[in-house]
Amino acid sequence: MSAGAESQTVVDAAHASRVAFDVNGTPRQVILDNRTTLLDTLREHLGLTGAKKGCDHGQCGSCTVLLDGRRVKSCLLLAVTLDGRSVVTVEGLADGEELSPLQAAFIAQDAFQCGYCTPGQLCSARGMLDEVERGWPSAVTEDITAAPDLTDAEIRERMAGNLCRCAAYPHIVAAVRETAAAR
Repeated sequence: MSAGAESQTVVDAAHASRVAFDVNGTPRQVILDNRTTLLDTLREHLGLTGAKKGCDHGQCGSCTVLLDGRRVKSCLLLAVTLDGRSVVTVEGLADGEELSPLQAAFIAQDAFQCGYCTPGQLCSARGMLDEVERGWPSAVTEDITAAPDLTDAEIRERMAGNLCRCAAYPHIVAAVRETAAAR
């Protein structure tokens, strides 16, 4: 589908809305059933299959994307609420063919095994690193008046909403730590 093309789906007009939002830097417009989630919009209407449908209840994190720079579980958001907003998916993290430093660190640290959770882990880690840069504390931040120290415990707490069935957690923490150190 071309960058500005609309997704035309047969829906009952009384229960449909036109939604215009930015996805990975590209303006998009879709006409959707009002009950369509952001995850289903990305996967089924825009062909962006990076975000995965895991639990479909917001518990596993495999569908995590960035909404206006903040991490969200896309399976829990109705797309009709996103008019005028900006979404970044795992497909939007790289700069063309060049991987982002975070993606490169995930590869270097072997921070994935089956890879199913990796897109959500990457988006969550990107959002988490931005939160740290803004000085936002977490539940384990020792001194909430100081800039957060990105210890392994701090990384694990901040990434707790993203599950990995393969248990690659030590490698994910190492990749996030490596990226944070290079920032």
